[in-house]
Amino acid sequence: MMKQITVLSGKGGTGKTSLVSAFASLAKNKVLADCDVDAADLHLILKPEIIEENDFRALKTASIDGEKCTRCGECVKYCVFDAISDYLVNPLACEGCAVCELVCPVDAVSMNEKNAGKTFISNTRCGPLVHAILYAGEEASGKLVALVRKKAKDVAQDKGLDLIIIDGSPGIGCPVIASLSGADLALIVTEPTISGLHDLERIVGVTEFFKIKSMVCINKYNINREKTIEIKKYCLRNNIPVAGEIPYSGDFTKAMVQAKSIVEYGGDVSQIVKGVWDEVNNSIR
Repeated sequence: MMKQITVLSGKGGTGKTSLVSAFASLAKNKVLADCDVDAADLHLILKPEIIEENDFRALKTASIDGEKCTRCGECVKYCVFDAISDYLVNPLACEGCAVCELVCPVDAVSMNEKNAGKTFISNTRCGPLVHAILYAGEEASGKLVALVRKKAKDVAQDKGLDLIIIDGSPGIGCPVIASLSGADLALIVTEPTISGLHDLERIVGVTEFFKIKSMVCINKYNINREKTIEIKKYCLRNNIPVAGEIPYSGDFTKAMVQAKSIVEYGGDVSQIVKGVWDEVNNSIR
C-alpha cells in the first residue's frame, strides 16, 4: 500500500527541507512532493530536470465589458473590496467573489481564470519530484498544494512506487491542512525555544483533529537543553514519539551550499539524521 509522510514545522527555518532532502537520499521507491509552494526550495538541493510543466489556474477575477456596461454603479456599490474604479477592475484587489457579476443588470461582468503559477514534474538524482511555484501576490496556495499532492500520487501509481515524502508548508493554515490531510504520518520538526513549543502544540492540535499519527524531531536540541527536556515531557504526556534529536551543526549550511543533502555531505550529524529516518520508516511501515 502507498504511504504518505508529511514533514511539518511551526515556522520556516526549522530544518524541515533539510530533513526531507536527507530522507530523499535514504528512502527507496518514493516520490517527493514540495508542498511549500509559497517558498519552495527543495529544488535548490535536488537540482531537478523538468520533464513536465503546466500552468496553474487559480481563483477567477472579474472584468467589465465597456460596450455592455451602462455605468449604473451596482458593481461599485456591492464590491466590498473596492476593486472597481471608473468601471475598471483592479485584478490585484479583486478577490473573485463574483458579486459584481451577480448584481450587474446587463451581464457586462464576467469572471475569468488567471494564470497564478506553475506545476512541475521532474527527475532528480533521488527520484521523481513534483513541485510548483505560486506567483507573487497570488492566493489559493491550498488549492495548489492539493494539486501537487494529486500529481505526486499519480506519479507514484504510474511508476509503481509505494511512498510519498511531502515537504509541507509551515504554520497551521490552509496550505498545511492541504499538505497534511490523508497522510499516514506527520513528522513535526521543532526547535527548543518558547515559540517552538508553542508552534508544536498548535500543529499537534491539527494532526489530532485529522486523526493523523505524529512524531516529533527536535532540531538544534543543544541550543537550549532545558527547553528540549520540556518538549520531550510534552511529547510523553501526549503519547507522541520523539524520532530523534539533532544537534546544531554548520554542516547543514555547508551541504546546502554544495547542493547536497546532509546524508550526501556526510559527517557525524548525518548518522544522527539516518537514525531519525530509521525511526520514521519503521513507524510508517
